[in-house]
Amino acid sequence: MKEVFYIDDTPANKISYYFMLVFLVTLPFDRLYSELALIGLSLHTLIHWRKGQRGQRSFQWSGWPTAVLYLVTIIATGWSHRQGMAFKEWEKQLALLLFPLIFYFTQLDWKTYQRQLLKGLAFSCLFTILYLYGAALFTIRSQGLPLSALFGPLFMNHQFSMPIDLHATYFSMYIALSLVTFTWLMIHSRRSLGRWCYALACLVLLAAILQLAARAVGISLLIIVNGILPYWLMKGRRRRNFLFVSLSLTALSFIAVFTNENLHSRYLVQLRADLKGNAGKKEDPEPRMARWYCAWELIRASPWIGYGTGMEVDLLKEKYAAHQLYDSYSHELNAHNELLSFLLKAGFPGGVLYLGVLVIGFLWVFRLKDPFSGSFLVLVTCVSFSENILDVNKGIFFFSFFFSFFFCRMAAGNQTGRSPVQRHYLLFREKLFFN
Repeated sequence: MKEVFYIDDTPANKISYYFMLVFLVTLPFDRLYSELALIGLSLHTLIHWRKGQRGQRSFQWSGWPTAVLYLVTIIATGWSHRQGMAFKEWEKQLALLLFPLIFYFTQLDWKTYQRQLLKGLAFSCLFTILYLYGAALFTIRSQGLPLSALFGPLFMNHQFSMPIDLHATYFSMYIALSLVTFTWLMIHSRRSLGRWCYALACLVLLAAILQLAARAVGISLLIIVNGILPYWLMKGRRRRNFLFVSLSLTALSFIAVFTNENLHSRYLVQLRADLKGNAGKKEDPEPRMARWYCAWELIRASPWIGYGTGMEVDLLKEKYAAHQLYDSYSHELNAHNELLSFLLKAGFPGGVLYLGVLVIGFLWVFRLKDPFSGSFLVLVTCVSFSENILDVNKGIFFFSFFFSFFFCRMAAGNQTGRSPVQRHYLLFREKLFFN
């Protein structure tokens, strides 16, 4: 852990690093702490930026796609009938612009310290999970409940993450990315004890993801653990051994889901109900598909420009009332699908831009086969199907920070070993897209 808390750099770069470390470590907690860290980092970057200097030349402004999404929010305000709500979205989504600017102007070499920062987030998630399990066991003991209650509805999904007041899906996203970090550390650890410790940490994180029962993250994890990690992180015998372990754990997870009534209901019964869209079912009286249908009715009425920033909830409430979705109406639920949200906000151009950002990210990922950025994009894509990831502070921070963080590194990819034609092409592309 020494390398996480101590770096050998200039005083200004050390401050930038520690601000970013605090931001990541506090992500699983109240948003106030991560917001304060972001404000401090922004001010520090502004103070130390000198006019005419763009920061590390090795890093291009590869976070521009997130800034484009922020621009969509601003432009779509022009035809919104709820300007007050639109300006609140400006404020909420400001990180989509701030992080690309910070990575562009900072003097810190993020590529050098990427693993340390990810390790800080991973250990923060691990200690938070241990605290949550401790709190759950304390509650079970103090109330005289059987130990099996730990796997019941009282300690599953949002109930498990309630002590830290964090949505189960977003916490699961942090944990999944931390799992990739611990896997990388386990593989590259030189000591046998270190490998076993990281392997144990991976098991704890897997158990927590199963406990949180976020279906979108669970599906993402199947792709990451059985696809991205073994094929982009390992070769030969190590890959075969990892696949054997990962497939075995996957099989055990499926057994747990099928044998535990609560897990079965959460992962399978409610998933089927969500996708069928039959309102009034006991398992899920107002499934996501019913809300998606309401959103699609609105999109078909205004497909090219949408309805403007800040209009989504008000318009959906009218549809909820018309379709007798009273629970969705009373809780003022959004579309719970990021693509539909952009279509409602800015029409098909907005939806195409959002899909374009994901496609650009995947093109970069497949070019370099980076397991961290690949896992991040799989998580964002899967969760976007079931959540408005850019309507929640923790989702905005996750998307905007890691998009710039990972793709700054990829844009700065080592060009040694390339042919002259490849090097000239990459230089031309960087000038075209990043300058």
